Amino acid sequence: MNRINFLIEYFKSPRTIGAVAPSSKKLAEKMVGSINFKSAQCIIEYGPGTGVFTDKLIKAKKRDTILILAEYNKEFCKQLGEKYGDYDNVVIVNDSAENIYKYLGEYKIEKVDYIVSGLPFTSLPKNVSNKILDNTRNILKEDGIFITFQYTLLKKGYISSYFKDISYERVILNVPPAYVLKCQNM
Repeated sequence: MNRINFLIEYFKSPRTIGAVAPSSKKLAEKMVGSINFKSAQCIIEYGPGTGVFTDKLIKAKKRDTILILAEYNKEFCKQLGEKYGDYDNVVIVNDSAENIYKYLGEYKIEKVDYIVSGLPFTSLPKNVSNKILDNTRNILKEDGIFITFQYTLLKKGYISSYFKDISYERVILNVPPAYVLKCQNM
């Protein structure tokens, strides 16, 4: 998907897309850099969009690791299906991350190792963000990690109300620059 098509999807639904351009490769590297792919049994990606993080996840994951891609935007979901639909253990769902429990139940998954998120918590309705973060905290394994990025640290305090330990790092080489937050229950 080129930048113009991405921009069109943004203007159709700015509250759920949250960015005017796809994430950079540098941001993608930071987002997946702390994942232990050798031990991960299940990884979820919320809001994969055009698949910038997904590319890295698919290349690094073990063949038997389940990767669930939860994408709300129908056009992005269609493109994800065309790009990743034939990969082993990749599940693509056209639904909100709010409903992730439904898909974990379908695939008999009790807990998740990592959740990578491109969701724009600053623009999502608060009740939606609350449900997503609450579900995220509850489905992660005890030592699981929720990795998200935000363009500002405005929501860091809000996200920390769901996770006991949050570290963050700024990624300048992205438009706009972003913060990668690593959140753990501990």
